[in-house]
Amino acid sequence: MSDITMPLNVALVQTALVWQNPLANRQQLAEQISRIEGADIILLPEMFTTGFSMQSQHIAEPEGDTLGWLQQQAQQIGAALVGSVATRTDKGCVNRCYFVTPEGQVTAYDKKHLFRMAGEHQAYIAGDQRVVVSWRGWRFLLQVCYDLRFPVFSRNCHDYDVALYVANWPAARRHAWRTLLQARAIENQAFVLGCNRVGSDGNNVEYSGDSLIVDYLGQAVADHAPAQASVLRATLDYAQLKQYRQLFPAHLDADAFVLS
Repeated sequence: MSDITMPLNVALVQTALVWQNPLANRQQLAEQISRIEGADIILLPEMFTTGFSMQSQHIAEPEGDTLGWLQQQAQQIGAALVGSVATRTDKGCVNRCYFVTPEGQVTAYDKKHLFRMAGEHQAYIAGDQRVVVSWRGWRFLLQVCYDLRFPVFSRNCHDYDVALYVANWPAARRHAWRTLLQARAIENQAFVLGCNRVGSDGNNVEYSGDSLIVDYLGQAVADHAPAQASVLRATLDYAQLKQYRQLFPAHLDADAFVLS
C-alpha cells in the first residue's frame, strides 16, 4: 500500500424507498446525489430501487437500466457509487451489490448470506465469492445487510481497509446493527461504513436507519439521527489507520483459517 494514499471523503445516503418502484427511487436518489459535493464514494441502501422485496420474479431486472444509471451518476458526480439491486441472471435472481467508479469500472458482489427469516433464501440465489475492490489506493470489502452477522466471512485477511455494508435492517433489531458494525471494525482493524434505509416497506416493516461510519477503534466517527432521511459524511485517513495497525498489530496473532 502506498504511503501517499489520499484521505477518503465518504457519504452515506440514509433515505426512505418507494416500494417496488425503480423509476421513482432512481429519480429521488439522483436528486439527493446531485446535492453531494466533494465525495469520493457514496453509499446507497440495499435494494435501493425496490425495497427489500421477496417478489424477485416481479422486481428483479437484468443488468441494464439501474447499472447504466449508476454509471451515469458516478461519472456526473465524480464519485464511486455503492448499493445493491435485485438482479436477474442466467442462474436466477440475486441480491447484487455494485461498486461503480466514475471511470466506468464495475465490480459486483452477490449477497452470500440470505435472510431466511424473510424467505430471501427462497427468492434469491446466494453468492459464493468474497469480493474486495481496490480503488484510489484504498481496498473495500463489499457486504450486504445480513452478511454483518457472520464475522468469519468478513475477516480481514490483510486485504481490505474499509468494509462497506448496505442494508435494509429493521428498527426492531437496531441494537444488533449498531453493535455489530462496531465489532467488525474493532476485530478487523478497519473502517466500517453501514448505510441503512428509513421509513417502512410494503410489508409494514419499519426501518430506523442508524447509518454509521465507524473507525478502526470501533468509535462512531459520524452517526445519523435515527428515522430521519439525511446524508452522513466523514473523511477517512489512511495514514492514521496504517499507524494504528503498526502500533497495535493484533492481526499478527490471528488464528489461521480457510473458508470452505
